[in-house]
Amino acid sequence: MEHLVPWLTLKSVPGIGNHLFYRLISHFGTPERVLQASAASLTQVNGITARLAASITGHCPGDDVFREIEKCGKKGFNIITLNDSRYPALLLQIPDPPPYLYCYGALAGDDCHIAVVGSRKASNYGKSCAKRLCQELTENGVSVVSGMARGIDTAAHVGSLTGGGSTIAVLGSGLERVYPAANRKLFHRIAKKGAVLSEFPLNSEPLAHHFPQRNRIISGMALGTVVVEAAKRSGSLITARLAAEQGREVYAVPGSIYAATARGTHDLIKQGAKLVETAQDIIEEVAPHMEVIHTSPNNVTKQDPTSGKAISMSKLEKQLLEAMSPYPVHIDLLARRCNQEIGTLTATLCQLELKGAIIQEPGKFYLLKNAPIEND
Repeated sequence: MEHLVPWLTLKSVPGIGNHLFYRLISHFGTPERVLQASAASLTQVNGITARLAASITGHCPGDDVFREIEKCGKKGFNIITLNDSRYPALLLQIPDPPPYLYCYGALAGDDCHIAVVGSRKASNYGKSCAKRLCQELTENGVSVVSGMARGIDTAAHVGSLTGGGSTIAVLGSGLERVYPAANRKLFHRIAKKGAVLSEFPLNSEPLAHHFPQRNRIISGMALGTVVVEAAKRSGSLITARLAAEQGREVYAVPGSIYAATARGTHDLIKQGAKLVETAQDIIEEVAPHMEVIHTSPNNVTKQDPTSGKAISMSKLEKQLLEAMSPYPVHIDLLARRCNQEIGTLTATLCQLELKGAIIQEPGKFYLLKNAPIEND
């Protein structure tokens, strides 16, 4: 796990938050290059002042970095970085993705996720709705993301597990501080069928400000967010707002007009959130996205989008396509996946662009072009 040292080292530099970390990685490619860069080149990145650049160039990994990595290894936890193929693809699209995620369990990179959140003080009706909805979603191949809090979140995870599918919990604490403690058994159950994630160091307490911060991950991982019971002012509505800001769908389950926990969801419906009664209401909207996500580069044929004729591909071109997805991948990660020099890849990537197979985005990120991808 030595490759993780630069990631935790850069994150430990005072003043480097998620936004700046992401900008630095987008500019330099890897944290190693950031830490080795000159102060002059660092200040070319928006937001990096001369003082901050000096802090970066003079920063060395502390003992806490090595202890954290060692403890992860002993506990069976993983640290999944931005450049890791397991990192949730949709999460890369938000403005401030976590540089890395602590993970207990396993992430499947091609999963279709829907977030389901709601009140901690949920009614029996709300918990029943969440459980049934999530069971139906997982039975239809959708993975459910929630926050493992009491009430609706717990019901969402239990329903997902009942449906035999995977579920992901995003914590507002470190993996060594399971919260609420009553969900410790659920914590381990989730890890067996999916993953428990946190952006916070292992021993981080469940501090109040952590929960609004983690909500952007819940919504950011998902194609849409479903709110099942929420009062007028609640963390669930924060998650719904974040989902809308991230360009994702927002859904709401209606409740009784007499219930305080339904007022927030009813307001969402008035504001344009789609009313949800069954999983099918969600699946019919996300189905096209599911087809894109579940298209495997190992089982595609490339065709010219204008003529429809098959495009011939070299061995390296095919290897590159297998290493890519419909979401942006940095050239450094492609080089590692294909075990090739960047100079060699640059020319081949250019050829793939000319053939209409891929798209290049700023910062040397590449993704599959959806239009010419078809199943065999």
